[in-house]
Amino acid sequence: MLFQRTTQRMFLTLMCLTMTLIASAAYADGFRAPFQDANAAAQSLAFTAQADNPSAVHYNPAGMTQLPGFQHSVGIQFVSPNTTFTSPTGVTVENDVGGPVGLPPPGQVFFTFNLNQFDIGFLRNLAIGLGLESLFGFANEYPANGPFSGALVRAQLPVIAIKPTFAYKVDDYLSLGLGADIYTFASFLGEGQSETQSIALGNIPGTMPGQRLELNGKGTTAGLNVSVLLTPLRNSGGKPLVNLGFIWRSQVVLPLDGELRADGALVATTNSSIKFPETFEWGLAWWPIRNSEREWKVESDLHWVRWQTIRNFDVTLSNGVIIPNPQSWHNALTVAFGTEYRWLTVTRLPDWEVSARAGYARSHTPVPDANFNPAFPDSNNHTLGIGVGFLCTGQGLFLGLIQCGQNGAGMLIRKAIELDLSFNAILWDNRTVTNAPAPLGINGTYKTRTYAGTFTVVVKF
Repeated sequence: MLFQRTTQRMFLTLMCLTMTLIASAAYADGFRAPFQDANAAAQSLAFTAQADNPSAVHYNPAGMTQLPGFQHSVGIQFVSPNTTFTSPTGVTVENDVGGPVGLPPPGQVFFTFNLNQFDIGFLRNLAIGLGLESLFGFANEYPANGPFSGALVRAQLPVIAIKPTFAYKVDDYLSLGLGADIYTFASFLGEGQSETQSIALGNIPGTMPGQRLELNGKGTTAGLNVSVLLTPLRNSGGKPLVNLGFIWRSQVVLPLDGELRADGALVATTNSSIKFPETFEWGLAWWPIRNSEREWKVESDLHWVRWQTIRNFDVTLSNGVIIPNPQSWHNALTVAFGTEYRWLTVTRLPDWEVSARAGYARSHTPVPDANFNPAFPDSNNHTLGIGVGFLCTGQGLFLGLIQCGQNGAGMLIRKAIELDLSFNAILWDNRTVTNAPAPLGINGTYKTRTYAGTFTVVVKF
């Protein structure tokens, strides 16, 4: 009986933690997919202090005051996570996302609008933004006969984030941002709910050994973010030479109301929640060169996440039983460095600007062996990024088809189109887990490599 209660608790613990772990991305910095823009991704997310395109809605809303007029961007990521697990007895399995990249791929849309073109008093210093992000819509799977199938076979968390934001330019040196982070599920993305599947061990009332178990849930919640952009030094043209950026994201509790099913039959309704920690992100950007012909930026960012403040992921079953799931994660730290070199004049392409970007980041895992889950085999990692950008204006033709600049005046007269491309390699340290709960078969060595390609199109009006 004691063994049955113990393994039942461990099973539900692992399933609940799976819902959380698949939400964490390469930076171990809470609930967000990090690659929300190709410019930022190419610099390994050293972008908090630059924040000079519509993705500022995500990375630093205070940066929206730098964006004139109306701008919007659309982006998509093709992510290929590859994990090989080797058990202590030599059994090897690999994950499967259903193809070379996860489908549906995460994507986002951002809009920004600066009121500085209107003579409306103090409101002319206000900028408004809106973001819509799909975080991790695709599912991650392992073989149903694998060594830890009693803990995990399939997992997905297709959450979308809605981000209404505001920024206000206090003066030429200081801008402040305020935004909401609304998390929910949508029927058009994945299964429209969080979902974790495993093979039953027969230790949960109402289930039989070998049945395919599914724990699902969905809900809606909201958090808050506050941001700052400080520009102590500008060039003669008014462009920043030094930027200091900061963003704080509040702790968020996402309720998950759902069901526990065995081979499709209802076993119990469930109530749980995912708690995501508050995060602090600082950035310092410096332009050693910034003139009418060239711009060169270098940036260093620091991200710190208070995972230690979240102590449990308890699950309540419909019969009133509460399964306690204590958490003992650690606070997490990421250091990122990025650079961008932009040619503002290209002799053979008079209506184009070209950018080259690169970045590096080092991130430390918050997850100890006791809370480890193969749905997201987290470990310390290195992130490498490279990318290019092409800004088309005037009579230039985007993709050889669309004239980038339009004649005339008005809020919706197009001024430029930009295409940004990036590639990231996330190199995870090999991790050997020795202290995971038995008998779920999680102990062993995990070797993970993740590759991501991002493209973003920005339209400026």
